[in-house]
Amino acid sequence: MYAIVNIAGKQYKVAEGDKLKVARLAFKVGEKISFENVLLTDDGKNVKIGKPAVKGAVVSAEVLEHGRLKKILVYKKKRRKGYQRKTGHRQDFSAIKINAIRVTTPTKKTPTKKTDTAKKTTVAKTTKKDSK
Repeated sequence: MYAIVNIAGKQYKVAEGDKLKVARLAFKVGEKISFENVLLTDDGKNVKIGKPAVKGAVVSAEVLEHGRLKKILVYKKKRRKGYQRKTGHRQDFSAIKINAIRVTTPTKKTPTKKTDTAKKTTVAKTTKKDSK
C-alpha cells in the first residue's frame, strides 16, 4: 500500500517503513506525528483519489532526526561589470519514518425525510389586463 501525501507544501509518495527527508518540521526527535492531507491512496485493488484530500485517510510517522543537507554554492556574475558574488546555502531537514497508512471509510448517513406541515401556497400570476 502506498499514498501520496502533502508534507510541508510538497508531495511525497510514501509506503509503510519508508524513511525520507522533508523540510524541517517543528516537532521533537522521537515524537509521533500524523498527516491528514493525503491526496491519493492505493492498496493494490482500490485507488482512492481525493478532492482535494481523501476523507478518513491518515499517514502516521515518527521524527528520527533533524539536520542540515550538503552545502550548495550560489554564484552570481554580470559580465564586463566586475560583479561577482559567491554564497553557500544549507537546507534544514527532518528525517521521518512512515509507520502506518490508515484509510477508514466514512459511514453513510441515511437521509431523514423532513415532514413539511406548512401548506404550499401558490401565487396567481397577474397579467397586464388584470392590473387595470
